[in-house]
Formats: sequence, C-alpha cells, structure tokens
Amino acid sequence: MARGKAPTFEVQRATILAEAARLFAMRSFPNASMAELAKACGVSKPLLYHYYRDKEHILFDIADSYMDQLLDIVAGVKAAALAPQPHLEALLTRFMDEYGHSQHRHMVLVQDVKFLQAEQAEQVTAKQRRVVAAFAEAVERVEPGLRRRHLDKPVAMILFGMINWTFTWLRADGRFTHADMAPVVCRIVLEGIRGLVDKDVMKHKEKSPAH
Repeated sequence: MARGKAPTFEVQRATILAEAARLFAMRSFPNASMAELAKACGVSKPLLYHYYRDKEHILFDIADSYMDQLLDIVAGVKAAALAPQPHLEALLTRFMDEYGHSQHRHMVLVQDVKFLQAEQAEQVTAKQRRVVAAFAEAVERVEPGLRRRHLDKPVAMILFGMINWTFTWLRADGRFTHADMAPVVCRIVLEGIRGLVDKDVMKHKEKSPAH
C-alpha cells in the first residue's frame, strides 16, 4: 500500500514556494539552483525532490497559484456588485495591496513565466487573459464606448503597465507603500479614461469588427 502524505506536506510545499519565489526574484530563475533552494529551506536536496520533481515544477506552482489568488480578488470584487467607479477602484486597490504582500511572487510572474514549458505557460497566460478581461470590462463600465472603439483592452493593458512594474521602484523601506500609491493610481486611471471616447483621440484608427 502506498504511503499517504504527511499532514505537514502542503505546509512544507508552501514554505518551499515562498523561499523559491524569493530566490528566483533575487537571483532570477535560470541562476537559482535546487541546491541553493534546499539550503534556504533548511532541507536536504533529496528531500526537496520529495516535494517537487524539478525547478520548473516549482516555477509553475508559484505563477499558477499566484494567478489563482488574483482571480479570487476579481471574483470577490465582482460579488460585491459595486457601481462602476467603486468597482474599478476596488480592483485597483486590492491588486495593489496584493502586489505589496506578494512582491516576490509578482516579480517571478512578470519575469520568469517565459521559462516554463509551452503547456504550463499557456495555463498561466490563460488566467492572465481572464484578469485583463475583467479590468477591460471594469473600464468599459466607467467609460462606456471604449469597447466599441476597441480601446477597452488597450486601456486595461496601459493600466497594468502602470502597476505591474511597481516592484522596480516601490520599496518596502521607501517613502511610500503600495497602499499609499493605490489611490494615486485610481485617480490617474479614472481621470485619464473619463471622456476618452468623446475626445475622438483614436478616430483615425477606428476599424470595423471584421478587421
């Protein structure tokens, strides 16, 4: 009879993921070794392989579980059934808060998913597309007509361009926290998209749906 998993199995895996995210974020995925990770976790290398078959499996679990957490935020905000502006503000605020608490995992997601095998990368990317779609829907609700102009997803991507790279300059020991910057981001986004459709800034680029 196969031996069952110990009660601490998932706890140990969570510890490994946290240490791996820190190591990958600091050293980059290609430069971090399983030996370094085992040392950081305080376990032997053979024991590390008991929990994860290889380094790529760890990378996938970091990125995929983190995307599940972001999708949980999307679902939670949607369930609150807020008006358009509070809905978008809640999404932005909760994402910024999560980025602040999960900076190492966020860095791994942004920088290292390209090292996954195609099938694993597609699973993570599919979840990223769902998050982008949720934000595209949120900005469309605030400024109806963006979708008709094919601007809802580009605006959502511009938004992520603002917040996804905060780890490059927003430090835990710096003047501002993610919580401090969340209302600033909300203000910039809301003021930026209001009236965007009426201003005809993309009039010369409009295309029919067939294109």
